[in-house]
Amino acid sequence: MKKTFRLLVIALVLMTLVSCSTTKAKKLSGEEFLSLWTDGSRLKKELIAYVEAATDPSSPDFIPVNRRIAVVDMDGTLLCETDRDYFDHSLLAYRVLEDPDYRDKASDFEKQVANTIVEKSKTESPVSGLDVDHGKAVATAFKGMTLEEFNDYVQMFKQQPMPGYEGMLRGASFYRPMLQVMYYLIENDFTIYIQSGTDRLITRGIFYNNMLQIPNSQIIGSDVLLVATNQGDTDGREYTFQADDEVLLGGEFLIKNLKMNKVSTIVREIGVQPVLSFGNSTGDAAMANYTINNNPYPSLAFMLCCDDTVRENGNLEKAYTMYGLCEENGWIPISMRDDWTTIYGDGVTRR
Repeated sequence: MKKTFRLLVIALVLMTLVSCSTTKAKKLSGEEFLSLWTDGSRLKKELIAYVEAATDPSSPDFIPVNRRIAVVDMDGTLLCETDRDYFDHSLLAYRVLEDPDYRDKASDFEKQVANTIVEKSKTESPVSGLDVDHGKAVATAFKGMTLEEFNDYVQMFKQQPMPGYEGMLRGASFYRPMLQVMYYLIENDFTIYIQSGTDRLITRGIFYNNMLQIPNSQIIGSDVLLVATNQGDTDGREYTFQADDEVLLGGEFLIKNLKMNKVSTIVREIGVQPVLSFGNSTGDAAMANYTINNNPYPSLAFMLCCDDTVRENGNLEKAYTMYGLCEENGWIPISMRDDWTTIYGDGVTRR
C-alpha cells in the first residue's frame, strides 16, 4: 500500500528523477509541481508568484512559516463532487438501505433521508436542503460504534467503485491537479487544514492512509456527539472517562460546518487567519472572504468552477454563477475544463 502511494505521489507531481545517482535531485519548480495545469491557468501563474514571494525572506510579501496557513474544502475542491454522489450521502444510503447488518434496524427517519438521496441520484438532481437531516441520520445510523469501528467502515466503503466512472474507487476520487497544489504548498512549508462540510470522522476516514498524509489534527468537519462506553445518559460534564472506557459515536448531530460555521471553526481550532483558501461553493464563501479581507499578510482565495461536462459531471449554470461570485468578491476562479489537462489521471473515464 505504501509503495502504491509513493508511486502515485511521484506521478502526480512529475518527479523528474536525476539520471546520475551521484547528483542530488534538484528542488522542483512551481511549474514542475503544477504540471497538470495548463499554461493559461490563473492559479498556475498567480499561485507560483505568490508562493515564491511568501517564501523569500528578502521579499516585502514574505510570510513566516507559522502563518503560512491554507484552508481547503474537500467535496468539490479536492474530491469528486458529482452533485448526487457525495461520499457522505452515499455512505449513509449504503448503511441504511444495503448494509445487511443494519438495514433492518434503520429508523423510518433514516430511511426517509436515505431514499431521498437515492431518488435524487436516479434523476441526476443535486441533493439540497438535507444538511441537518443528513447529519442527524448519519449520527443515529452509526451510533455506538467505536472510532476504530467507524474508520474501518469508511475504509470498506472507500473500496467500492465510484458511480459514473470507470477505473476509479470511491476513496481514490481526488482531483489530480488539486493534489499537485497541495504538494506544492506542503513543500513550501504551508500547513494545510481540511475544512469540510462532511462529518469530521468521515473526512478523517477519507484521508486515512491517503497520499497527502494530512494529520487528524488538521481535519475539520461537521461534528456529532462523542461519549464514553459506560457513560449512558449522563452529561459529559458529570462523567469521568474510566480505564475500561472507549470513545463511541453518541448518536447526536451537533453542527454542520458550512458558511459562517467554517469561519468559527477556523477561529476556534486554528487560531490565526489563513492566507490561502480553496473552495467551490457558496458554503465556502465565508471562509474565502475571511481569508482575504483585513489580513495582515498577502492572501488569496480560489474557487473551483464545475464547467467540465465531458470528463466530469459538471453543471454550467452553477459554474457561471461561481464565475460571477468570483468577480464580485475578488476570488480567483479555477476552470476544471480549461485549467486542467486531466482530472482523475490516466485510466479513469466518465460513463
